[in-house]
Amino acid sequence: MEIPPVAAEPLFHIGSFPITNAYINSTLAVILFVTIAVIIRTRIKDKPGRLQNAAEMVLEFLLGFFDQVTNDRAKSKRFFPIVGTLFLFILVSNWMGLLPGTGTIGIWQMHKGEMLLVPFLRSANSDLNLTLAMAFVAVIGSHLIGIFTIGFFAHWNKFIQIGTLYRAIVSLKPMNIVTAVIEFVVGLIELMSEVAKVISLSLRLFGNIFAGEVLITVISSLISFGVPVPFMFLEIIVGIVQATVFSLLTLVYLTIATTKPEHGDEHETAPAH
Repeated sequence: MEIPPVAAEPLFHIGSFPITNAYINSTLAVILFVTIAVIIRTRIKDKPGRLQNAAEMVLEFLLGFFDQVTNDRAKSKRFFPIVGTLFLFILVSNWMGLLPGTGTIGIWQMHKGEMLLVPFLRSANSDLNLTLAMAFVAVIGSHLIGIFTIGFFAHWNKFIQIGTLYRAIVSLKPMNIVTAVIEFVVGLIELMSEVAKVISLSLRLFGNIFAGEVLITVISSLISFGVPVPFMFLEIIVGIVQATVFSLLTLVYLTIATTKPEHGDEHETAPAH
């Protein structure tokens, strides 16, 4: 029994760039999406066919689901290219990891003095590099969109309240200064929590998918017929749950980032006493 290594295994290199089995899986998922998109785009009709109908059903379902978070159809449509893509990509990548041959068909390579099987395909989200990259897109993207939506200073004032601190110092009131300093420190802590978002998003998705991969490998090595099937169905559900959690958290970050502070204008316009 060979437990899958934590890091995705390279199959070959293009220059110094390693092409891993997880990268192959993610590339196949992208090719699948692009192919379906091109087919739908070239066959759009007033009377939709089955594929167009299915695409429209998925679109309406996801938009309705996103509306429950944003409470605004315009925002749901605006965020759909990011959040919808993340959801579908994670979901399909997770399910592709359950296809026959994934993790079992590959090439034998020498590693540390022994021959090991390096599979051609591995679940894309069991590679921490991919989940970390998507987490960066989700968190940093939310900040960039927030800046363009409500303005640079309004967005960053949610974290580092320099304006509030400056006005408190100018007022020369000890209590105002103490309060402003506390708010400034809390803002710095909130800023650090943005880094924690990236870590938690990436590790949650990676950990669950990799753990499922290890579980199926162990079960299949013990009893290869029949018994692993319920666990594979469980992994189908896990794939849906993880795609939903990742995409909804991204949607929450985007919604919060594009919402103006409720009392931001009050701080700017309040007269000095």
